[in-house]
Amino acid sequence: MTPFLKHTALAIGLMAAGLGVHAQTITLKVHHFLGPQTIQHTTMLGEWCKNIARDSKDRLKCEIFPSMQLGGTPVQLYEQARDGVVDVAWTLQAYTPKLAKLEVFELPFMMTNAEATSRAAWDYAQKFAQDDYKDVKMLAIHVHGPGNIYTKTKAVQTMADLKGMKVRAPTRQVNKMVAMMGATPVAMPVPQVPEALSKGVIDGAVIPYEVAPGLKVNELTNFTAETDRSYNALYTTVFVVPMNKAKYESLPADLKAVIDKNSGRELSAFMGKTQAGHDVPGKKVFEASANQKISIIPKAELEKWKKATDALDDAWVAEMTGKGMDGKGMLQTATDLIKQYTK
Repeated sequence: MTPFLKHTALAIGLMAAGLGVHAQTITLKVHHFLGPQTIQHTTMLGEWCKNIARDSKDRLKCEIFPSMQLGGTPVQLYEQARDGVVDVAWTLQAYTPKLAKLEVFELPFMMTNAEATSRAAWDYAQKFAQDDYKDVKMLAIHVHGPGNIYTKTKAVQTMADLKGMKVRAPTRQVNKMVAMMGATPVAMPVPQVPEALSKGVIDGAVIPYEVAPGLKVNELTNFTAETDRSYNALYTTVFVVPMNKAKYESLPADLKAVIDKNSGRELSAFMGKTQAGHDVPGKKVFEASANQKISIIPKAELEKWKKATDALDDAWVAEMTGKGMDGKGMLQTATDLIKQYTK
């Protein structure tokens, strides 16, 4: 072979190798704590994975692991993404104390609807919380639909009905709310709710309709207290979708752009709207349950609940202010953003 041909062959080989690297499929490990039939698995994370595959022409793909299949506990999911045990996680803000600035959206009667509040949460986080999660690439911040109160032995129609009940709550602020309304709060991850109800560890739980049937809450309780939907929600929970920062930074520029396109305010809004939208089929399961009685808590009663828990807003502001932040301004910004995005 002549020197020219050798040089040409080498150049072609290097080009082919370069194309091979460029076209290599990168599979992201996505981890969460709910089951494979849940809307979080099939649609919220599933659609995100489909979208990045489409936009990357299948150079980015996902393998989604439900039910903590990769090990650990739900409270460790953020750290798993941060440390590279997984590439992407879906988890509660409440499991990561340093994200406490996002708790403002979990205060009683803050949320109007999940889509608007999720947009607000993303914008608020860009202003106030980016330093708190600088160790990851944050893909989305969203909330679920309005929470309800499910009980085993007694219907909740007034705040007085909660007195003496042991009620599971998902987050620090919701636990405080439950206590201020007269119940004894019991904190636990949502997968533990069925066993806790069946063994009498708790008398009830606060969760949204969408996740309740999957936990067999319709079979394990007899009463549902749903708040008047024309009033702000009793509570919601903030979720975050962190991506391993090193994994993101290792991607070529065009694949980073794919991730960027499929993250942020619009992904947050999609996840919030999708999760809340699944309240509709969830409620139908309860309506079809012979043992279930659904009560609607009217505005007049909710006004009493709000008055009883208003001090939580002040306490959160004082806590943030005590840490050197503008607690009052943060609460006002969150409130204003929710109002801005609520149609």
